[in-house]
Amino acid sequence: MKAKWIAFGEVEIEGRRYPHDVVIDAGRVKKRRKKPSKPHRDEYGHTPLSVDETIPWGGGRLIVGTGASGSLPIMPAVFEEADRRGVEVVAVRTKDALRLLRDSPAGDVYAIVHVTC
Repeated sequence: MKAKWIAFGEVEIEGRRYPHDVVIDAGRVKKRRKKPSKPHRDEYGHTPLSVDETIPWGGGRLIVGTGASGSLPIMPAVFEEADRRGVEVVAVRTKDALRLLRDSPAGDVYAIVHVTC
C-alpha cells in the first residue's frame, strides 16, 4: 500500500491526501470517527483510541500510528480486545506505521493512523 507522511496533520495514502486521522480496513480508507472516545479525553489529556470506536479487527495485525511524537493514548481495553481476538497490535509513531503499510498489500492492511501530535 502506498503511504507517506506529508506534514504534521497530513498523510497521503494511495495517492490521496488526508488532513485528518484515518482508519484503514482491508485497504479501504475512511475518516476516523473519534467522537465515541471523547468522553475519555479528560482522563488521558488527549482523545485516546478506545474500543468505543470502530476498530478494523479483520486481520491478524492492527497497526496504530500514534502521531508525529507518539502521543496518541491507547486505552488498555483496546489491547485486551485485540488479545481476545488474536490480533497483534503494533503501535508506533505515524511515520513508522506508514513504513509498515508500505510493506503490505492494500487488502492486508488494518490500521488507525493519527496525523497530529
